[in-house]
Amino acid sequence: MAGGRRGPLFAAFLAAWVVAVAEAEADREQAARPPEQSLVRPMTASNWTLVMEGEWMLKFYAPWCPSCQQTDSEWETFAKNGEILQISVGKVDVIQEPGLSGRFFVTTLPAFFHAKDGIFRRYRGPGVYEDLQNYILEKKWQSVEPLTGWKSPASLTMSGMAGLFSISGKIWHLHNYFTVTLGVPAWCSYFFFVIATLIFGLLMGLVLVVISECFYLPLPRNISEHSEQNLRSEEVHLTEQLQDVEEEKDDSNEEENKDSLVDDEDEKEDLGYEEEAEEEEEDGPAAGGDVEKSDAQDPEPPREAREDEGSGEVGDDSLEQPCPAGTEALGDSLRQRKSQHADKGPSA
Repeated sequence: MAGGRRGPLFAAFLAAWVVAVAEAEADREQAARPPEQSLVRPMTASNWTLVMEGEWMLKFYAPWCPSCQQTDSEWETFAKNGEILQISVGKVDVIQEPGLSGRFFVTTLPAFFHAKDGIFRRYRGPGVYEDLQNYILEKKWQSVEPLTGWKSPASLTMSGMAGLFSISGKIWHLHNYFTVTLGVPAWCSYFFFVIATLIFGLLMGLVLVVISECFYLPLPRNISEHSEQNLRSEEVHLTEQLQDVEEEKDDSNEEENKDSLVDDEDEKEDLGYEEEAEEEEEDGPAAGGDVEKSDAQDPEPPREAREDEGSGEVGDDSLEQPCPAGTEALGDSLRQRKSQHADKGPSA
């Protein structure tokens, strides 16, 4: 009984031992084999111009990015079928190549780009093999707007952007070297970069000053003095013109004031003349009434007496000398005024 029980147990143990040995040998063989070579070509700042010829698909990733790690297997499968699809497949590590990420202006990870004879387009679909294959076979990239002008990775603008990104990447690596490798505190590293930035700015300013002094041609001394004299003469001329203008304004103001005073005096004289004329008009009717009253009271002389008086007056007139012209004019004016007053009296 005991021998019959030991037989199946021994056989099971022997089979388990054989399986374990076979698995160990398989692991050894697999470890001894060289790793399968990836068909995805790493792109760097030195060989990225290869994408300017032919058809390419590029993937921008970072080793710490989980989404990038999920698409690694799909991207490898897509690269294996690259010969069938007649397309080259590449990848760019943004940590090692910050200049390329700046040239393509990568802001999200993972990022995919399609390139056809130097014309670049952004692929915004999922990083799944089937979608990538259909994108190439059905030529869906033709309906995507290309990156042209200053947005093109080959443009001068994006070349400058690549330089800025590469400098920032080097500064970041240097900061990690200070803080991680050497164990320097972070604030010391920041202080060092601030001082380095100030010194770099001063040096650049000094270089610009030296360049300007080398290319700037100073004017001769005679020309500079002549120009200064011209400027001074122009300034004196301008000041004289301003003074003349001010004097003209003052003279015009004085003339206006004099004219206004003369007008006021003329108006006052006119008012005085009008007042005198009104007083004379008021005195005229009263004098006319007195004369009429005196004529009415005096009795009319007889006819013979009047004839004698008339003959006497004629004689007196013949003996009198002629009156001057001024007295005649005054008499005429008095007669006209009396006639006017006489006309006004009956009408009133």
